[in-house]
Amino acid sequence: MNKVILGGVLIFLGANVYAQQDLPQNPEPGKCYVRCTTPDVYENQTVQVKITPEYKKLKTFPATYETVTEKVIVKEASKKLTVVAAKYKTETVTFMKKQGASTLKVIPAKLGPSSESVEIKPAYAQWELGSPAPDCASSNPDDCRYWCYKGYPAEFTTIPVKVLGSDATTTSSSIAEQSATYTKRVLVEPARVIEEEIPAEYGTITKTVLVKDAYTEEVIVPATFKDVTKEVLTQKGGLTTWKEVECSLVEYSALPINWNLGSATLTAQAKSIIDTRLMPVLANNPGAKMEIASHTDARGSKSNNKELSDRRAQSVVSYLITKGINASRLVANGYGETRLKNRCADGVTCTERQHASNRRTEFRLIQ
Repeated sequence: MNKVILGGVLIFLGANVYAQQDLPQNPEPGKCYVRCTTPDVYENQTVQVKITPEYKKLKTFPATYETVTEKVIVKEASKKLTVVAAKYKTETVTFMKKQGASTLKVIPAKLGPSSESVEIKPAYAQWELGSPAPDCASSNPDDCRYWCYKGYPAEFTTIPVKVLGSDATTTSSSIAEQSATYTKRVLVEPARVIEEEIPAEYGTITKTVLVKDAYTEEVIVPATFKDVTKEVLTQKGGLTTWKEVECSLVEYSALPINWNLGSATLTAQAKSIIDTRLMPVLANNPGAKMEIASHTDARGSKSNNKELSDRRAQSVVSYLITKGINASRLVANGYGETRLKNRCADGVTCTERQHASNRRTEFRLIQ
């Protein structure tokens, strides 16, 4: 917002000037006014983007066995004859030494790449003041200017995500059972005449018995999400009215930030200065625009000084936006070494203190 000092000169210009410039009605001499624009009101909304879907993992556990010892008869009881001995024959007995089972193999889930586009900033439009007409007869720089309603497109960002191609499964294969044999003697013909008891003979065998077959356990892997913040226009702004402000606010005022050499990064102390100096001015003048102007001394190249001053001014504006100030109310200008406050231009020998007075950051309310 340009400074508007209304005094006897403006009153003398009459109603025609007011109509051309849309100046405030009934101004008081010696007071300052700024045109307040109701800003577009945005609300930050957070949306969740699914990065990976929920899926399951399968863990297999092998079959478990136990070894069992069993007492078996290896020779049956019989009788021994004094005259005629008993007759036996040998038989082979087959038993299951190890029962059959199965094994399981996991085929893991497959995830495929994909992406999702998210609107992070909607399209918007705002009023902007045009350049003065080249054939303007007035010496006042605010005459012969027009307002343009300029639109800006929405901004999008693409978030990479993963989608589930196929879930985890298992395949099963069999483990064959194992058999073994042992032999035993079977009585064919007992002894005769004189009988003598022959006790049975026993032996032990060991076999592996299935306690629990192979099985799987499912572990659910939860989906993962990413929060994306986007700006949503909740209230459209526009031109409103003029507001009386302190005249000091439309003049450049110093913002005493001590920048590190060649740096445009705000320190904690610099942020504290912005909080205490700029935030109250913006809060007490809703709708007013503010210019952040940064300057350098003449040492170094002009292009480097211009670029450094631009970055420093933009750092202040970016920090104010994070504090909730609408971007449409802020203007960042870097002037480099074009607005020196003293004679210390290129080729002039000056003290460090004289150079330091040119390294400054300033602010003012503008139209």
